Parts: sequence; C-alpha cells; structure tokens
Amino acid sequence: QVQLVESGGGLAQPGGSLTLSCAASGKIFSINRMAWYRQAPGPQRELVASIISGGNINYADSVKGRFSISRDNAKNTVSLQMNSLKPEDTAVYYCNARVVITPGSRYEYVYWGQGTQVTVSS
Repeated sequence: QVQLVESGGGLAQPGGSLTLSCAASGKIFSINRMAWYRQAPGPQRELVASIISGGNINYADSVKGRFSISRDNAKNTVSLQMNSLKPEDTAVYYCNARVVITPGSRYEYVYWGQGTQVTVSS
C-alpha cells in the first residue's frame, strides 16, 4: 500500500559527500516519523538519523556533525546529506517510515525501502 523509493547511493572517496533521498507514495494520511538506517555486512541494522513530523531530529553518535536529515512533509520525502564520509560509513542504507493510513487512527504501519548501497573507498 505504501512504497518507499530511495536514490542517491554510490561510491565516494573518504572525506567526500553523498545525498540520499527517499520518496513515499501510496495510501498515506500522514507520516509521523521518517528515518535512515544502515546495515554493514552482518545481521544488525542501526539507526543513522530520524526526524518526526514536528521537526525533532536524532542522530547516531557516529554521524553527528557530519550527516544532516531533512524532510518535506508536503511531498512525503526525506533526505540524508552525508559529508566527511569515512570508510566505516560503507553500508546499505534503508529509508524507514511510520505511516498512518486512516484519518483519525493512531496506528502506524512501518515501511522500508529497498536499500541503496553507499561505499566509501579511495
């Protein structure tokens, strides 16, 4: 019912920059929280940054001061500006959204994008 489509991954050199974008579409009444997670080889997916509809933002300690998350509520999009990239930022990055699909409901459906690869290497 809801699709998240990511774009903007790729290869960057250490110290370089990349911008990831994610667009949500489908049966959406509101999106309370949008976030980026990442997963390096291994089972654990970690939160990189999140932003709620009121604007409150959280970052993982490992990316504070280097990454910046923003969203456009009207367009249901979220972006992640990644600066001063490090090899340890290499991972598959996933967009995440908590979506209310029914007006008046408080139930949130959780959706994930398909993931986009970010590789930081010289």
